[in-house]
Amino acid sequence: MTPDRSTHERLLCHVSLPPAWLCEMEGGKDVRVESAPYSCSTCDGGEVPARNLTRRNRKVRSLSTSSASTSFEYRRTQSLHGPSPVTTFGPKACMLQNPHAVMHIQDPASQRLTWNKPPKSVLVIKKIRDASLLQPFKELCRFLTEVKSMIVYVEKKVLEDPAISGDENFAAVTKKFCTFREDLDDISNRVDFIICLGGDGTLLYASSLFQESVPPVMSFHLGSLGFLTPFKFENYQSQVNQIIEGNAAIVLRSRLKVRVLKENWEKKSRVDEKGIILTNGDIESSRKAMQYQVLNEVVVDRGPSSYLSNVDLFLDGHLITTVQGDGVIVSTPTGSTAYAVAAGASMIHPNVPAIMITPICPHSLSFRPIVVPAGVELKIMLSCDARNTAWVSFDGRKRQEICHGDSITITTSCFPVPSICFRDPVNDWFESLAQCLHWNVRKKQNYLSSEDEEF
Repeated sequence: MTPDRSTHERLLCHVSLPPAWLCEMEGGKDVRVESAPYSCSTCDGGEVPARNLTRRNRKVRSLSTSSASTSFEYRRTQSLHGPSPVTTFGPKACMLQNPHAVMHIQDPASQRLTWNKPPKSVLVIKKIRDASLLQPFKELCRFLTEVKSMIVYVEKKVLEDPAISGDENFAAVTKKFCTFREDLDDISNRVDFIICLGGDGTLLYASSLFQESVPPVMSFHLGSLGFLTPFKFENYQSQVNQIIEGNAAIVLRSRLKVRVLKENWEKKSRVDEKGIILTNGDIESSRKAMQYQVLNEVVVDRGPSSYLSNVDLFLDGHLITTVQGDGVIVSTPTGSTAYAVAAGASMIHPNVPAIMITPICPHSLSFRPIVVPAGVELKIMLSCDARNTAWVSFDGRKRQEICHGDSITITTSCFPVPSICFRDPVNDWFESLAQCLHWNVRKKQNYLSSEDEEF
């Protein structure tokens, strides 16, 4: 079924424009969509200019040059399917378009990685101070720098490990590295793809480094669980060569865009004529906004308090319920197999556009986990009659207290994490369910013979 012209125009209007261009399909041909002002007569009939966002200033310490990047603000649509994900990943990678796709929804098994230009730089992430990863890390870096002649980016604190900095045989390789520091250096437009060495936490950490477009991520299983790390390190050379050649399947793991708005109540002191500070001054409030990109889940819990948490949950501006219990988990399909599944939620394939809401030990027998469309906007606030504050964390990090007047707004992000598959998104997911979570593993029932049937 081919969408009519009006439907096609509406779909193009809802496509998120990346800094360079998106590759759309029209009549089976590639069409470049420039990031210029665009209009849609079907939706609102007016021209909508692409607006620049002000990026937070960062101190560049280890990088020799700085690159100015422009980001764009994406309009929220009324579609329950959520915003169309950006399909350009980093400066050179994009998703190979499928001419048989209907309404821009591709078969998960057909999502393939391609390169606009040959990749020249790679970010290598390893678990800090893990002795078991030292040898794989050194082998991989030698291969990338000496054999593939690639620019390797490594976090500065990784090279501060005495086992690496004190290795004289590895010193010649480390001199070729480009280093960076988290929250200080912006490498979003410098890295073509990412290689993670470790467990699932390394992929979560890689996601946190990129608040907008994320380069393709290749994850090697060198940790404990490895649900999100499908590659074995034994054949790393041939596997990395396949990725550089663009011969790989990818799964777009959706992320949550989380905005935390905090009310800062400050007491303004007054000073009398003698210079004595009076304590009964006026109270002033100011708002502080913070934004995060979350791959697994947002967890709101009761923190150190012994009381139940009491938070209100809004969906598209309407109060849907009040959570009374230990807390609530708002997760992506990727996060449904993490904390959420331990709290009794279902497991959702990463290609399903959805947001999962899971209560943590609710004080109600009827409060079950629910799945809502990816296009909704969730808002969590402390109830006015709550006995205590709440605490929130994002993929297990950036933990902070939530007080009265604070709010947490959650929507589906336009910037997914393009995770490179070992086979394809479907087979890799079921392989992880079987190998890591032992899904539906039990002793088989004995065969019933004809003699047993007589009894």
